[in-house]
Amino acid sequence: MLAADQLLGNEWLEIAARLLLAAAIGGVCGWEREKVGRAAGLRTHMMVAIGSAGFTMLGIELLGGGSGGAANSQYDPTRVLAGIVTGIGFLGAGTIIQTGGKVTGLTTAAGLWTVAAAGAASGAGAYRLAMVLAAFTVVVLAVLKVVEHRWFATKRDSDSG
Repeated sequence: MLAADQLLGNEWLEIAARLLLAAAIGGVCGWEREKVGRAAGLRTHMMVAIGSAGFTMLGIELLGGGSGGAANSQYDPTRVLAGIVTGIGFLGAGTIIQTGGKVTGLTTAAGLWTVAAAGAASGAGAYRLAMVLAAFTVVVLAVLKVVEHRWFATKRDSDSG
């Protein structure tokens, strides 16, 4: 049975902080996608970020970087990262649609991929990297969208996705 200090100890708080940051990053980035009515919006982006953080944390645990892993084991957390990249690429591909000569969903797919990277960074404890990735993603999704509408709206549909 867990004692109170084990239940609320620093390791548990660190786990919660990593997942909370991942959820916040996914939420902030998914909010813009939700506002423009994309299928992969707030909850999807949050789940991708949380899942990426969770898989990254699990890879670290299995390597022995946390309390549950065996030191010098056969596990390699970089393989977990490669799996995240591949899996999110597959998920993102599902958001890309071509109809009537127009391709939509590219921005959403790229957003999911970037949110996965930020979630993985959060899961690894690289908080600054996670927050900078999130900030850059929000700038690209929200701020540059205004620039894109103003300068490129006549050449193509300015929100590709």
